[in-house]
Amino acid sequence: MGDCLQPTSSSAIHPFNLFWQLTFWLWVPLIKLLPKSVWEGWLFIMLPDWEFITRQEHFQRLGSESFIVVSPLDLTLFTNHPGLMHQIASRREAFPKDTARYGVLEMFGKNVVTTEGAVWRMHRKVTSASFNEKNAAFTFAEAIRQTHGMIGMWFGKGIDRNGDSENADSTKTITTLEHDTQKWALNIFGYVGFGLRLRWPGQELPQDTDPKLAKYGSLEAPPGYTMSFPDSLGLVLEKIVTLLIFPWWLLRFLPFEFAKTAWSAKENYVKFMAEFLEDKKDDIRLGNVEKEGMDIMGQLVRAKYDQGAEKESIKLDDSDIIGNAFMISVAGHETTANAVHLTLVELACNPTAQRRIQKDIDDLFGDSDPSTWDYEKSVNPMLASYIGACANETLRKMPSVVVIPKVVSADADQTVVVDGTKHVLPARMSIALMAFSVHRNPRWWPTKPSERTGTPTDLDDYLPERWYRASKIDGEAEENHDDGADYGGYQGSDTSAALYRPPRGSFVPFSDGPRSCLGRRIAMVEFIAALAVLFQRYSVELAVDEWASDKEMERMGAEERRELYVKAQKKGRATLDKANTIITLKLNSGKFVPVRLVRRGKERFIRDLELV
Repeated sequence: MGDCLQPTSSSAIHPFNLFWQLTFWLWVPLIKLLPKSVWEGWLFIMLPDWEFITRQEHFQRLGSESFIVVSPLDLTLFTNHPGLMHQIASRREAFPKDTARYGVLEMFGKNVVTTEGAVWRMHRKVTSASFNEKNAAFTFAEAIRQTHGMIGMWFGKGIDRNGDSENADSTKTITTLEHDTQKWALNIFGYVGFGLRLRWPGQELPQDTDPKLAKYGSLEAPPGYTMSFPDSLGLVLEKIVTLLIFPWWLLRFLPFEFAKTAWSAKENYVKFMAEFLEDKKDDIRLGNVEKEGMDIMGQLVRAKYDQGAEKESIKLDDSDIIGNAFMISVAGHETTANAVHLTLVELACNPTAQRRIQKDIDDLFGDSDPSTWDYEKSVNPMLASYIGACANETLRKMPSVVVIPKVVSADADQTVVVDGTKHVLPARMSIALMAFSVHRNPRWWPTKPSERTGTPTDLDDYLPERWYRASKIDGEAEENHDDGADYGGYQGSDTSAALYRPPRGSFVPFSDGPRSCLGRRIAMVEFIAALAVLFQRYSVELAVDEWASDKEMERMGAEERRELYVKAQKKGRATLDKANTIITLKLNSGKFVPVRLVRRGKERFIRDLELV
């Protein structure tokens, strides 16, 4: 059957051990008091997000794209070889998801992300029906509407039907970009996925809003609650580590504000979702069907309660319905919001790229009203343009999920082929598919020396033009290992045929194989719609308030402005390098890059300056 991959390092504790991950910050300084020779070969893998922090350093040091770590009672394979990653991701039964790593996402019930085997197939079946092109088109229109709402909120006033701000050239400095894009994505998914109208400050609910649903869209706490529905969901996500560490009942009695906030957020969210579930059950009994949108909760409720629906092997509990609603809400807004947030910051740091995306938007849409843009005519040209290249580059450089955990089936050892050589992976072996690392593996991406840093490759740089380069791959692409089964959801490629197509397994922002993200088409549609609406009439500039006031800026010459902006670029890029993972990779713990949204033609910096 071939040779086993050889162990490369050993560790006294499993790197994915939950206790270690929560307390590593206590032990690492103590371990480093020991001679360096004791810990330098293994401690790096014990640090959360080590692959993000050290880039390709350890793979290059070890001289391998795959290595095995031995720890008590377990072996763990780390790999950024795209062929091996594709084999493992595609062979679902041989390499199931390591569901133990997803326990935190099961706090409200089992769901399509946290299950495997026959249970997963059931969850996938009932959730995948909503993810289709009709709903992608609906999402496109709603993303345009919500992007206008976000712009209006930033300017502190309304915008007209063409997306123009009223008598203002620039917003004030925005320090809440991460929060605002989270709300933008939640508003979209709340309506598209659940029929909930979630508002921006100053907006009124549409007159035709179902009174039963109005409480979910309120910005204030409805009677019987202590916070609004959007706030409860947002705080559950923000406090998810607290909710993981402490029993829910205990949080209520701990004398700490963070504990009481976490308890209250979960208490309110559970109550909201229980009422929403009952509302959907009533709709089923009365024969009410959502006329537009994905109606995910309705789809799940019908699968269990509609006596006229197909009942074969559909055995969802009410907790499973709420669990899937929570998980799809997280996946449906957290990841897309991160991508939009990070793209705006990256384009503010890269004004040349920003001008290029604006040119392609002008070529595609001119001065037309975004509300008139036709999904079917627009989506593929957008994905093939610099809009798509910017989206792809953000997903390459800063994927929401940096590691995809798998495990070798307990039933038998499994054979894989790496560069033509067979290897045996023992049953129950843990596997870490290094999504972040494979996106920066120079063997599998066309790369050049970095013009910005002088390093041998430019894979750490944000360069959307990378997606127009010709392929220069060192190695042969592995064969396709897909089993041909239809697991629901979008079946097409994650990248446009008009752009660079990475080898299978080397670009996995939505994972790969049967367990790939159900909503990846929906996510890309939201993503590119937001970029097109924003950059059609606006530019995004880094804010420089830390170094100069607006009046001081007005007195500066071009060279002084250039020096000032380069300073802001360096700090902005350094801040992005401090991202870390809680659920997804993003700027946590209050970190932010301040920006301003500026009407095109009124820029203070990027209109006149060529910057690196």
